[in-house]
Amino acid sequence: MTMETITAHAAGTWRLGDRTVRRIGFGAMRLTGSAAFHLGTPSDRDRSIAVLRRAVELGVDHIDTAAFYFSRLRSVNELISTALAPYPDDLLIATKVGPYRDWAGEWGAPARPGDLRGHVEENLRQLGRDHLDLVYLRRMGQDSVAEHFGALAELRDAGLVRHLGLSDIESRHLAEAQAVAPVVAVQNRFGLDARSAATRELLRLTGEQGIAFVPFYAVAGEGGAHGATTAHDEAVLAVARAHGASPAQIRLAWTLHQGPHVLAIPGTGNPAHLTENVAAGALRLTPGELERLDAARA
Repeated sequence: MTMETITAHAAGTWRLGDRTVRRIGFGAMRLTGSAAFHLGTPSDRDRSIAVLRRAVELGVDHIDTAAFYFSRLRSVNELISTALAPYPDDLLIATKVGPYRDWAGEWGAPARPGDLRGHVEENLRQLGRDHLDLVYLRRMGQDSVAEHFGALAELRDAGLVRHLGLSDIESRHLAEAQAVAPVVAVQNRFGLDARSAATRELLRLTGEQGIAFVPFYAVAGEGGAHGATTAHDEAVLAVARAHGASPAQIRLAWTLHQGPHVLAIPGTGNPAHLTENVAAGALRLTPGELERLDAARA
């Protein structure tokens, strides 16, 4: 079987609220270009639209986005709407609120609780939808998330949002939010290069409670928002050779092996990389390989 014939079905599924999604999804941030947060060179619009449509053809039914994902000429939400509306019934679109960028791309003050309705409505407008499937509260350094999460819970009760999640949090924030409303997903930075004790505790807690854990930058590694890392440990390279796979695929496979509740959302604007990322869901690492990878980046 070639990579072109491997679909997102190979990664298995997880129940996300009242929806079942495949464990390989798609992170849309990079569709605006390699420097989405820095107003760098815009991506090719037609290629970005083609990537989105191809992702759905490959069985991806979970797309992660945000209204603050835009570059000089491109808005990710506009690309998603153009490429995929009218949306397939089984497609779950997740977005994030909390951070704010003005029309010039400059970061503004984090949202106050009363601002979140405007953030949600802007995502609705850009995506052309009457409700959002999943909205993450992206914590922007505040000590407590209760008031902000409560504002989102009110929007859920009003029918604008179906499910709620949290991003960039500590374990105590999960418990705090759960006292307000159900949490179906947690999105934190996690990967071979980012495995802090605090994040591992979140990984454990979410698994015990049946909450999806959705890592970002799992492939990018230390490159973060600037793109995928090329600094691969020898253990990653060795396992990649053994499977005839790329280092990025091994990073994704390792991520998915961290628990059945882990959902990967690798992002790319490159059609070939998209096919490669989806195919990573079919890789099965041995206990020995997992142990070697864990030891290399411990």
